[in-house]
Amino acid sequence: MTPDDADTVAAIEAQSFSDPWPRNAFTMLMRRAHARLRVAVDDGDVPVGYCVMLVAVDEREVANICVDAKVRGAGVAGRLLDDALAAADAEETVAVYLEVRESNAPARRLYETRGFHMVGRRRGYYQHPAEDALVLRRERAGRRPDDVGEVVGE
Repeated sequence: MTPDDADTVAAIEAQSFSDPWPRNAFTMLMRRAHARLRVAVDDGDVPVGYCVMLVAVDEREVANICVDAKVRGAGVAGRLLDDALAAADAEETVAVYLEVRESNAPARRLYETRGFHMVGRRRGYYQHPAEDALVLRRERAGRRPDDVGEVVGE
């Protein structure tokens, strides 16, 4: 994502969420070393979707993923998520987390197909309308949830 993408990304955000991030949230994150921002573009190089992933030591959080309503259902969100997860796996991320509205069945199905499973609930997390968030987790590809690392020495 570049600063030139910020207006379009903010417009997609505003059309999609009842409590959208402002444009400056994206431009601020572009300057942060712990943020990974990716966009999907159409044939004219205009953003049609984006994914924001935050890095915290050996874990990641999908903080935001969104696709323009005009291209929903065309696999854009899946490609963005796959790209973000591949990058996380390449960085040997232990786990990736995200929150999703309980009622967002299409997103929940997408996350389930990518190996996410529910690990918690945040009651009243979302506003406009008020709704619980489900906390989902995905372990790195090939990693078992009970892996704790290698024991070296005594």
